[in-house]
Amino acid sequence: MFPRRRSSLTLALLTIAFSTGVMAGPLPAADSVIDQANAHLEAARLDDAAGVLQAHLEDNEDDAQARFQLGAVQFLQAIEHLAQSHYRYGLLQDAARQIPLLRIPVPLNPNPKKISYRKARQVLERFVEDLAVAEATLARVDTSADCKLPMHIGRIRFDIDGDGKGSDTETLWRMYRVVNAGVRQVDGEQFLIVFDAGDVRWLQGYCHLLSAMGDTALAYNWKELFDRCAQLFYPRPVTPYPWLAEEKRSGTWDMRQISDVIAFIHLINFPVKEPERMESALHHLRAMIGLSRESWELIQAETDDDHEWLPNPKQTGVIPRVRVEQTMIDSWHEFLLEAEAILAGEKLIPYWRGPKGDNAMPRGVNLHKVFTEPRRFDLVMWIQGTDAVPYLEEGDMTDAATWRRLQQVFRGQFIGFAIWFN
Repeated sequence: MFPRRRSSLTLALLTIAFSTGVMAGPLPAADSVIDQANAHLEAARLDDAAGVLQAHLEDNEDDAQARFQLGAVQFLQAIEHLAQSHYRYGLLQDAARQIPLLRIPVPLNPNPKKISYRKARQVLERFVEDLAVAEATLARVDTSADCKLPMHIGRIRFDIDGDGKGSDTETLWRMYRVVNAGVRQVDGEQFLIVFDAGDVRWLQGYCHLLSAMGDTALAYNWKELFDRCAQLFYPRPVTPYPWLAEEKRSGTWDMRQISDVIAFIHLINFPVKEPERMESALHHLRAMIGLSRESWELIQAETDDDHEWLPNPKQTGVIPRVRVEQTMIDSWHEFLLEAEAILAGEKLIPYWRGPKGDNAMPRGVNLHKVFTEPRRFDLVMWIQGTDAVPYLEEGDMTDAATWRRLQQVFRGQFIGFAIWFN
């Protein structure tokens, strides 16, 4: 069975984020640039690992394996920078941390710094910029060359608290145990994945996916929500209402937190701030679809069977008791076609209310226009319908039968497989 839905997203994000490195310790003698980079990674020195690889590539620009590892390290740097920001400002350290879907595997900070709306945006801006660096490196990897990259996922360490070293609380497997207490560290240390050409495009696609998410958030102005509800997420927010964060919290949910959550929903009403970022997000999503096709073309052409992250039907994957069948791959390509048509506005997303009757034409949301003609986003008014009106059209709808068929093929776990397949 595929991993539980709650933990599958966390595992997927952590795996793509931390898919490089070995166990911490003093730097050993290294015979290759890959070994040298891994030696730095085992001591949580990501900048040094990137530097070694960049210096090597200046004189060996055709080394696909080194460029793949550099792209992975740069992706890892993007995630580490984000995690360091979460630690610095104490994101979700109080009552919100009790919500399973919001639990972030970052160590608790006993002395978090103050955060303003401007700094919160800067955290996202840097994340998107870091992802662009990693994506550009991965785009230059020659997937026709030998670019296999073996990784012991459970041995990875990071410097999340910024003290210059990776502690036992900053390992990937320790973080994963936050959402899945049943796994053992010894199992993680033996969890070997041999990434190859198909995984290059898979990771590049994830850079685009996360960039799309970041750009979408940055396209809007959510200062009003931050000013009134940041205390739900940060212990020391800088807002016009400091008393909201200064109230003594019991660690359990009470009427103060509940009223803040109600206000949070009410304030999901964002004016457009940087409309060009919505166009950028659309570009990233389209690029992700193209890279997913390329990734699976490479995966299906593989003839080896070596600790595969994404196996074809003739291979054995590293995730226990999970087989990838040809019907799944065929259905995934069907999904990509459907998603591509929706993003292009060629198919509409059915809307839940509108004219009824024998002569009434069904209307759906043109998602393409949502990205290319952004307006103020008011969640409540979107649900109610009046803010959806500018995007509602008559036309060809995405068929519910297609989505039911996908669920059947993936045995009711399409979302979990989609996170994995990308």
